[in-house]
Amino acid sequence: MSDKSDLRPLFTRGAVDVISRKTVYDGFFQMHKLRLRHRLYRGGWSGEMERELFVRGNAVGVLLYDPVHQLVAMTEQFRVGALERESGPWCLEVVAGMVEPGESIEDVARRELQEEAGIESCELHFIRSYLPSPGGACERMHLFCACADLRAVEGLFGLADEHEDIRLRVLPLEQVLSAASNSDEPAIDNAASIISLQWLQLNRERLAATVASDE
Repeated sequence: MSDKSDLRPLFTRGAVDVISRKTVYDGFFQMHKLRLRHRLYRGGWSGEMERELFVRGNAVGVLLYDPVHQLVAMTEQFRVGALERESGPWCLEVVAGMVEPGESIEDVARRELQEEAGIESCELHFIRSYLPSPGGACERMHLFCACADLRAVEGLFGLADEHEDIRLRVLPLEQVLSAASNSDEPAIDNAASIISLQWLQLNRERLAATVASDE
């Protein structure tokens, strides 16, 4: 029986032999074709196999929360990956953006808050990092919660040269939490938003106490 207290996988990166890597598409994103083999649990090596890897880079998501007035701000924008979504391809999401070379994840969080919500200053709380789709993509998502006064921040945002058309909506916290937990009518159905809101549900009292201590 394996040691249940140790959740680390048996193998590490050294157990993978990348024989070749070729860029087969280079556009807004990249697609790589890899030929590789890896160690097997039963011993020895697998046969050589080909895998396609979607190369997207790392991203940052920021949940906007007003602990004083119990409000959440979310972006609403067109998403091509949601074209076949029953309710349509305009999605409610946390503020988000890609990490550019030389940027820290905190830099990206503050840049995107300014571009997508017009917020210049706020307190950031790190939530977690995770791999959205490790079966075929190398992206890592870093999540934050930003606390700010959201009573007058609704509006239209985004960079025209990046074809961004973003509507920032400010909603009551309980309405948003209910929507995120309603699997029958998923108004909020993307991983970054759901994970962030679940974290907020667990940490809202701590955030409220932090705000009270600062006053």
